Amino acid sequence: MYSASVDYYRAGSVAEAVSLLQQHDGAKLLAGGHSLIPLMKLRLAEPSALIDIGHVSGMKGIEQSNGVLKIGALTPHADIASSDAVQQASPMLAEAAAMIGDPQVRNRGTIGGNVAHADPASDLPTVLTALGATFGVTGPIGERSIPAAGFFQGLMSTALAANEVLTSVEIPASASGQGSAYSKFSHPASRYAVIGAAAIVTVSGGKCTAASVVLGGLVSSPTRAALVEAALTGNALDEDTIATAAANASDDLGDDVIGDIFASAEYRRSVATVYVGRAITAAAVRAG
Repeated sequence: MYSASVDYYRAGSVAEAVSLLQQHDGAKLLAGGHSLIPLMKLRLAEPSALIDIGHVSGMKGIEQSNGVLKIGALTPHADIASSDAVQQASPMLAEAAAMIGDPQVRNRGTIGGNVAHADPASDLPTVLTALGATFGVTGPIGERSIPAAGFFQGLMSTALAANEVLTSVEIPASASGQGSAYSKFSHPASRYAVIGAAAIVTVSGGKCTAASVVLGGLVSSPTRAALVEAALTGNALDEDTIATAAANASDDLGDDVIGDIFASAEYRRSVATVYVGRAITAAAVRAG
């Protein structure tokens, strides 16, 4: 199916993109296009206009400074997966980026487009929430930062205003004694996450002193697994502790579990425990 007819504009700067968003109610930004174009072809999205920001300078690249990794919103997934800086400062992010789609998708799709689209089956929202990322956005009244914990607000819904542009993602670099891992049950065709689990653990003196565990794929937006985290903190990360903690994942999910043609809600809830356990186990090994 073809998309409906739509006006097209190519922005030369962030300021111009913001201005065009203000001028065209219902317009959508176009970056890599791997999230928006399929929806348009299915007529699930019919924007009044497309504003192409793919060539805006200054929105692509990876920098590390003062313990913070800053990634431009137009940076492709492939660049993130292969970056030495990302692999060293945030190995889980590099790991997750390498799992997205196929080579064509990873070379064209962008971190900003993925995040702003907020598909519950995407990998990066789950991982970035666990990492405590912050999103830099620019709008008519200037720049602001939105923490990942408050950015994702439901099914394909974010805290971005209609006339704001996501420009960057900032992630704290991994600290000493910290390990992270992302584990997912991939749909065999699309490689979207039927279930995704991101885990970060900090180990000191043989015990877990802090944990961040987030679930995605099976819920409408990334969900913090507080009960799992509590069961890990203060304990040695042995097989029994991890299994006991992972068993709490079902309770952390509440009633907001997606069921569809790929997997029922009951199946997702049951299998989530397995992937949470795998993520924690791998993170614990990496914590040393």
